[in-house]
Amino acid sequence: MLRPFRDDDLPAIAAALADPEVLRLTGSVHSSAAAAGRQPHVDERMRRWYGSRNEQDDRLDLAIVDNASTLCVGEVVLNNWEPANDSCSFRILIGPGGRGRGLGTEATSLLLRHAFATMSLHRVELEVYAFNPRAQRAYEKAGFRVEGVRRDALAFDGRRVDSIIMAALAPEWTDTITGPAL
Repeated sequence: MLRPFRDDDLPAIAAALADPEVLRLTGSVHSSAAAAGRQPHVDERMRRWYGSRNEQDDRLDLAIVDNASTLCVGEVVLNNWEPANDSCSFRILIGPGGRGRGLGTEATSLLLRHAFATMSLHRVELEVYAFNPRAQRAYEKAGFRVEGVRRDALAFDGRRVDSIIMAALAPEWTDTITGPAL
């Protein structure tokens, strides 16, 4: 389920944002050492940020909730909205408690359905690093297609990593999830 953030989601989001795998796969750090040993921390800045997400009119930030546990396991975001082009960017992060069960694919599909059916967007794009093939497969299952590569886009642990550019277009998109939209 996707829904607006609540205060009780913040510990789960803080844990996800401190997770070494999330930090590496999102390109938030440039070394394994920088990703290790971070402690989840909910502070006033984080409370203000997530508390203000529903007030934004140029982006959509939603919590990913695991229906089995009713706990927040991550977030999905439509941002960099370009009204003149009917397009925006997409990003997702899933903490350790939500990985390996198809929640990323399902959340991505739900948000794409909302983007195309409710918001009438034409294009949703993303970038995924080449060392994250699991995410690339999830994006492809949800309807994204590879458009190109930004070569050597990220420096991580002393080596260069490509960034794969993917997009989903409304006329090509196939709704992979049945049921109601957001």
